[in-house]
Amino acid sequence: MLNRLPRPTALAICATPVLALLAVAALAPLPFSVAQPGPTTNVLGEDGGKPVIDITGAPTRPTEGKLRAVTIVATGPDASVHLSDVFDGWFAENRAVMPRDSVYPTGGSTKDIEQHNAQEMKGSQDAATEAALNYLGKSSKDIKVDLQLGDVGGPSAGLLFSLGIIDKLDGDGSGGDITGGRSIAGTGTIDDKGKVGPVGGVSLKVQAADRDGATVFLVPKAECQDAKASAPKSMKLISVSTLKGTMTALTNLEKGSGTVPQC
Repeated sequence: MLNRLPRPTALAICATPVLALLAVAALAPLPFSVAQPGPTTNVLGEDGGKPVIDITGAPTRPTEGKLRAVTIVATGPDASVHLSDVFDGWFAENRAVMPRDSVYPTGGSTKDIEQHNAQEMKGSQDAATEAALNYLGKSSKDIKVDLQLGDVGGPSAGLLFSLGIIDKLDGDGSGGDITGGRSIAGTGTIDDKGKVGPVGGVSLKVQAADRDGATVFLVPKAECQDAKASAPKSMKLISVSTLKGTMTALTNLEKGSGTVPQC
């Protein structure tokens, strides 16, 4: 004959393995990265005491205003992210939880990823220079452009590099700055033909730009919704898809006439 256990005892026995599983889940590392707004850098200025954009072989002009390249900071590929970190990130406005593979698609060690990001940055800088000089009708055979942005890797500053080169060489084409004296931030990859592409992490980058005083943000068209989710009402979001279109939008914004495509 079987003896029936008292209900509280039975519940306690049944709950024990469940609680054990929850404890293991809480302590086990998860395949996520937690990101937050990172530093911004004015590409028209200096970084680490050196010009971000250094041009030789052609006269340059003094500039006013700011063109801020923006970044996010994410937990590294070898970092342990636990359930508590994921919950905190989900409910915090200034953090985002993303699959680790979306942040570090190449996989590998921290050193491997750093090397990959450095290669992507170099390719982005070359494409940004070519796109800017093509826009101005100038040749890379006569003009040398050196770009430096500290420890930042990846291709997301491409658009801002191109705009900075154009501003230093030609401004808005009629004696003014393409910023109109404003603090403008933005993000986006660029190819040597001037096509702008999405980069990810835009909602956090908008927060970084707002924190550092930008009033205008250049957004790859495909990421407008993400930008709108975190942008303050005071920030103007300009939708961009090409370098030429971006220049037209900034010129129209400066002059207060014409079309400025907004998110």
